[in-house]
Amino acid sequence: MAATQAAAPEKGRWIGDWRPDDPVFWESTGKKVARRNLVFSILAEHLGFTLWTVWSIVAVKLGGYRFSTDQLFWIVSLPNLVGSALRIPYTFAPARFGGRNWTVVSATLLLVPAVLLAVAVNDPGTPYWAFLAIAATAGLGGGNFASSMANITHFYPQNRQGAALGLNAAGGNIGVSSVQLLMPLVIAGFGLAAAGLFWVPLVLAAAAGAYFCMDNLTSARAEPKEMAKAAGRAQTWIMSVLYIGTFGSFIGYSTAFPLLIKSQFPEHASLTSLAFLGPLVGSLIRPVGGWLSDRLGGASVTFWNFAAMIASVLLVWRAMSAHDFVLFFAAFMLLIGTAGVGNGSTYRMIPAIFRAKAVIGVEPGTPAYEEALATGKRDASAAIGFISAVGAFGGFFINRGFGSSIAATGGAGAALAAFAAFYALCFTLTWFCYMRTLGAKAAPSLAAARV
Repeated sequence: MAATQAAAPEKGRWIGDWRPDDPVFWESTGKKVARRNLVFSILAEHLGFTLWTVWSIVAVKLGGYRFSTDQLFWIVSLPNLVGSALRIPYTFAPARFGGRNWTVVSATLLLVPAVLLAVAVNDPGTPYWAFLAIAATAGLGGGNFASSMANITHFYPQNRQGAALGLNAAGGNIGVSSVQLLMPLVIAGFGLAAAGLFWVPLVLAAAAGAYFCMDNLTSARAEPKEMAKAAGRAQTWIMSVLYIGTFGSFIGYSTAFPLLIKSQFPEHASLTSLAFLGPLVGSLIRPVGGWLSDRLGGASVTFWNFAAMIASVLLVWRAMSAHDFVLFFAAFMLLIGTAGVGNGSTYRMIPAIFRAKAVIGVEPGTPAYEEALATGKRDASAAIGFISAVGAFGGFFINRGFGSSIAATGGAGAALAAFAAFYALCFTLTWFCYMRTLGAKAAPSLAAARV
């Protein structure tokens, strides 16, 4: 009973006593509180993803402004760039200001891109530079993933964090699909300005839900010094490159899909309404990557998944060269799907890598081994924030790759060739660092750890 009373929210909804790894505390009090916070975190993060990626549909509908395809890809690219950069400060915000408090603030900030979008498209004289500036504010939604994940991880015991964070991530990622499903219908019925105004009541509801139903934890900690240390480790940068290839590809291809259909297959422009299927598949299949990694090893799944991504890119190139829309659509769905599998497998690799590095040379079953495991967990937690921020920049690179390629050559072939080459680099890095046994004495790998 004492534990239940201690966990009750204090004035200002701050919880001072939080022990999720204590089974009695968890069953009596913690589980209910954690679940409530998770539900409203998912709602706010889902809306963050929808506003982050809303321009992927709006750009397709800007025909009256006579922007070039490259200019439209710039509009779609900038939210990815800003959102990626914001992920680093957003990671520390819940610990600094409180998870509930920051969710209220970050959700309310989504009103900025929503209202400004309506203002921009409501005036036929809006200049291109204004569209770029307003689209950039949509990046506020991209930072929400980092703060939401950093907050929820403190609410759950170690053995339940995988499922909780998986639900939280999937709930956010599906926001890309929901915006691409709903916005064509909303725009067709109410006009382009509705693409922004539609979200205003939902954003207010999410902010109110966070205010009345979420909690702050005094025990939440996030140290910028730890992330700075993580940025100095080779493994952090290697995994950042791999995460650019997986999550960066997922967000990049998902936001580029509608504009690619319109620009490369204008006779099928009406079918941009089906683009939502790509991010939907990529989001739903993400847990499969984690599930396979638990059984086969994250490095093995990631290695073969990059091979599948190379094949998918080549298939997309073949479809575009033949101007075969059915093959293009199927191949692009496969490409986003494999990116989703890679999201799950690379995310699973990160804690395994830092745990393996921490216990090298330490005798299992000793106090030193337990201390090393704790160090590995701290290192992984700091690295994940950095990796998720760097990896998200892939969304910007992919959209700019398509835009530059189409502007220079009239087609996406050059961009697809560059993407295939990058996946080949990721394929090689995964083998060399995490699967290679040849020459392990001269250049160590983590093959024996089965990360």
